[in-house]
Amino acid sequence: MGIRGLSEAAPLPWRLTAEGLRLAVRLTPKAGRDGIDGLKATAGGGVEIAARVTAVPEKGRANDALLRLLAKQLKLPAGRLSVVAGETDRHKQILIDGEAAALDAALRPWLATLALKE
Repeated sequence: MGIRGLSEAAPLPWRLTAEGLRLAVRLTPKAGRDGIDGLKATAGGGVEIAARVTAVPEKGRANDALLRLLAKQLKLPAGRLSVVAGETDRHKQILIDGEAAALDAALRPWLATLALKE
């Protein structure tokens, strides 16, 4: 399944690891609503999930809100998700704990629903 607006050979916003799957996310805190806005191209030629949350970026509140949002979107227990890089940055790496190949297969249909943002 391809990403709307990208070719079949386009990079994925995640990579498989021994621990599970690392998801690249660009987070906008203090937004008007919580949601996933699609995919955003990175300067390095990759893509990341564009997400927004209403929570403020203080004391980990925005990160916690992001993990809850992703867990709900992906239909996974929130305890399986953790911020492993970018705790104080807009660009984050989220680890989804589990069997990498199964997570990859489960996330691809969700990914196909997301459009590339300009």
